[in-house]
Amino acid sequence: MSAPDHLPAIALAGPTASGKTAGALALAAVLAPRMPVEIISVDSALVYRGMDIGTAKPSSDELAAVPHHLIDIRDPLHSYSAAEFVQDATRLIAEIRARGALPLLVGGTMLYFKALFDGIDDMPAADPAVRERIEAQAAAQGWPALHAELARVDPVTAARLAPADSQRIQRALEVWHVSGRPLSSFHSAKDRAPSTVAASTALFSLEPDDRAWLHARIAQRFDAMLAAGFLDEVKALHARGDLHPDLPSMRCVGYRQAWESLYGHFPMDSLRERGIAATRQLAKRQITWLRSMPARHAIACDQPDATAALVQAVLARLDAAAP
Repeated sequence: MSAPDHLPAIALAGPTASGKTAGALALAAVLAPRMPVEIISVDSALVYRGMDIGTAKPSSDELAAVPHHLIDIRDPLHSYSAAEFVQDATRLIAEIRARGALPLLVGGTMLYFKALFDGIDDMPAADPAVRERIEAQAAAQGWPALHAELARVDPVTAARLAPADSQRIQRALEVWHVSGRPLSSFHSAKDRAPSTVAASTALFSLEPDDRAWLHARIAQRFDAMLAAGFLDEVKALHARGDLHPDLPSMRCVGYRQAWESLYGHFPMDSLRERGIAATRQLAKRQITWLRSMPARHAIACDQPDATAALVQAVLARLDAAAP
């Protein structure tokens, strides 16, 4: 049996540490007798090679159990945008379905999900030369000065960015210089390319009823990362010599805090507390994003039967889509 024609994909979202990988693998195993499954990662950190421990990247056995896509596709020196994700995911969904398999989109980068489902603003592509000029200006004047410049040309965007948010300030100024339009002018429905997969993709989400359960899971996972050699992984990335803390890869939760403790201005004994706190804030933002998606089917991930409930819900949706 192949994937039903009227259900292009299944999407599984959720905050960090909610059990998405385990749920996806369980789904793939249960569905295997009915149809093959291929997983498309929806995670802005898993795209980076050499960043395995701090991203909780699926193990080699897990990656071998089910075909995975959009993992280890970028060097940490290079960025990967939501627009690139939409292009890659849309292509992969079509290719996977052409093989008679079911695409299973799994991850916690809600911006990627939103871009895929709602369409994405047709903003100009990155311009390395312009970006280099902005970085040189920032090195000479500091990011707060560039934030002030952004406030003059795009006050709407500047108002929502902190003066030290180098990554977003840089992108907003880059858009201004390349297009002559403020970044905020692109954020409207009329400028968005329509989504080709949203209407008939079923979205399931793993969300805790008790936030304390998720907080405990986050702490346990961060401790496990430290025990598995996370600091050595960050040291190896630093030793390359071409990476710096303003890169999107090094701004990933956990990596930023570890870099700051190893090479910045924070004591090492504060790393665990800061890393856990940052991860909890990420989870809070992810849950807020999810709650803005009314079409999702929420599964209580802190219940003992969460995996079974997820499998049952997906099977029911697939049966409903069958001719």
